[in-house]
Amino acid sequence: MEKRPQLVPTIALSCLLLGACGDNDSTPLTQHLSPATPATLNICSDIASQFNFENTVITSSEMVSAGKVEYSATESYSAPEHCVVKGYMNERMGLGSSGEADTKYAIGFEMRLPTDWNGRFYYQANGGLDGSVSKAVGRLIFAGGTDSAALNRGFAVISSDAGHPSPAPQFGFDPQARIDYGYNAVAELTPMAKSLIKIAYGKQPDRSYFAGCSNGGRHTMVAASRYADMYDGFIVGNPGLHLPNAAVSQLYGVQQYSKLVTYNPDGSDILATLQTAITQEEFGVVSQQILKQCDTLDGLADGMINNTYACQKAFDLDRDVPTCSGERDGTCLSAEQKQALSNIMAGPHNSQTGESLYANFPYDAGISAKDWSYWEYYMALNRDTGSVGYVFSTPPTPFDNNEQAALAFIQSTSVETYAQRIHNTTSLYTESGYDFMTPPELTKLSTLRARGAKMMVFHGTSDAVFSTNDTVNWYKELDSNNSGKAADFAKLYLIPGMGHCGKGPTTDKFNMVDALVNWVEKGVTPSEILASVRAENTELPADWSKTRTRPLCPFPKMAKYNGSGDIEDAANFSCVASE
Repeated sequence: MEKRPQLVPTIALSCLLLGACGDNDSTPLTQHLSPATPATLNICSDIASQFNFENTVITSSEMVSAGKVEYSATESYSAPEHCVVKGYMNERMGLGSSGEADTKYAIGFEMRLPTDWNGRFYYQANGGLDGSVSKAVGRLIFAGGTDSAALNRGFAVISSDAGHPSPAPQFGFDPQARIDYGYNAVAELTPMAKSLIKIAYGKQPDRSYFAGCSNGGRHTMVAASRYADMYDGFIVGNPGLHLPNAAVSQLYGVQQYSKLVTYNPDGSDILATLQTAITQEEFGVVSQQILKQCDTLDGLADGMINNTYACQKAFDLDRDVPTCSGERDGTCLSAEQKQALSNIMAGPHNSQTGESLYANFPYDAGISAKDWSYWEYYMALNRDTGSVGYVFSTPPTPFDNNEQAALAFIQSTSVETYAQRIHNTTSLYTESGYDFMTPPELTKLSTLRARGAKMMVFHGTSDAVFSTNDTVNWYKELDSNNSGKAADFAKLYLIPGMGHCGKGPTTDKFNMVDALVNWVEKGVTPSEILASVRAENTELPADWSKTRTRPLCPFPKMAKYNGSGDIEDAANFSCVASE
């Protein structure tokens, strides 16, 4: 039987460098869950013969020596000696693109179990449309660097494909695959994983954590709202809180950009043509003017806008960005470009009722980064079309797998129609795209709060696909529903200049895992989190130090320069109330 949470009163007295500094106002008496205790792995290669869980097949289990685990072609992570377990659950035949039950589905998974275990379980929520099992190292964007992944810190880690194979998004034809992707894979995998951990170590995990970014952030929010009785701590990155709406907003963006270009009649070079609507150089002009109006609002001209919401009042696209008087030359925007960008930043609206269909976006310096254009153009055309058409729309509205068909799909109807499709149901698809993707009761989180679990959320203010404002609006409502005390169990950190789950002119290297564990298990309330630049980030401005650090401040506070000392050192900044 899983160890029941034990509430222990404590007074938070310590201040830990990596994000565990108590608030300066006062240090209240808090409650925390009992700390995890370590154990040693006692079985690996024989797990399949000793583990029996309903509808679960273990396909392999083997020991791996300490060293680097190659996560992808460009990333590797340090790992101790551990056991790698692979398998799948709930294998079945389901609906494929033919409309017949001719496609094999299962919830595939990988678990990595360190020989020296810290007593904790970590669910690595992957992103995008899932469909493949990423290596279970406990990765969370660039957080803390390659040595700070959860596996290397002693966690037992699971990763999954969320219940469907590649290629995605064709799984959207199958109703159960949709639900597994939305939320059910977590419900199925969690008790199985904890039972397997008990076989491996002789006990179930004392504490369980869940983390992810992008759709992985949405997965984490879903777990916090649906499965808070199964997990003790959550790290949420750039979450797609209303992901179907955000995908509709992406299609709306392509509709707006398309007004600025003329596509080739033969359907060739669609992406290349779309990317000329507002070029990288022209987005750079916008960024320069945003910085001109907003950079010093936080007390220092350093290329970072910490006072995000004061900036929205200070910057005006039409007034501050030069309007081209003739041909575009990379130093100005045409009136038509300004109108399209303004519409996109305002978010899509129902043209008849004025109802907002997705949140607006804040203007920030990272609009000039490659990641912004990547999501505005490439991903909007090549991923969001499939997401809306196959997965979120009811019934599925598929199209051919090419950019010409994708563009035709985007231009085939109004944004209002797309917004309606994500709320539709039928006798076969009994849950709408909105319902199976969006976390229920998210602005209350009563179970999470009542049992002493905690949540830490971060979001880059230059995210082009999931609006920072959507997350801020969520947090404000959460705070209102909890009598102004949301900070007792949930913290939100806005990261200036950061794009979607990293990248851009920003400090996107940080460690929230230690801070969360200390909050959950020791009652040490986190305040600022130390963040640094990644020296390998090629989009860092030339005048930034490769060792720049900044404090990430809990919303609604912001980092402000103290007025003296090295501007590249976080020690010379304080978290203060923002305007």
